[in-house]
Amino acid sequence: MSYIMVDIESDGPIPGDFSMICFGAVLVDENLDKTFYGKLKPISENFNPDALAISGFSREETEDFDDPKEVMLKFDDWIKTNSKGRAIFISDNNGFDWMFICWYFHHFIKRNPFGYSSRRLSDLYCGLEKDTFAQWKHLRKTEHTHHPVDDAKGNAEVLLYLKNELGLKISLK
Repeated sequence: MSYIMVDIESDGPIPGDFSMICFGAVLVDENLDKTFYGKLKPISENFNPDALAISGFSREETEDFDDPKEVMLKFDDWIKTNSKGRAIFISDNNGFDWMFICWYFHHFIKRNPFGYSSRRLSDLYCGLEKDTFAQWKHLRKTEHTHHPVDDAKGNAEVLLYLKNELGLKISLK
């Protein structure tokens, strides 16, 4: 199994009615040097200016981004190339990130290479600490910039910390 840390930025709260603007992924291994970055053209006329502002892009800029189907096909190829065995989706907020990635995969290429489930980094940390209020974001080494590759890498660093320093039993192939 290979864990792939994912982070997305969007212009609203749900896929379909709103758009995923960009996303980043990193294969979780000791090097964290296998990354993917996609910028996607909006699929809807709807957008929330405050949500879009988090990405750092203007609406006009996003309209020149890549075709979402092409980006999802490239991401699918990247996953196949870089993962060994089943690819496991993990993020710091999988309720949000998974929702967009899963919807986009099924909508544009009719399948999701991650299957039907995902993992949440926060829950793993809270479980190891036996504290549902445990805070983990200070464990990131890479600054949280809202560039999804930076954010995915920082979260992957935390997963490696859980494995190497807190003894999380996880296979990272």
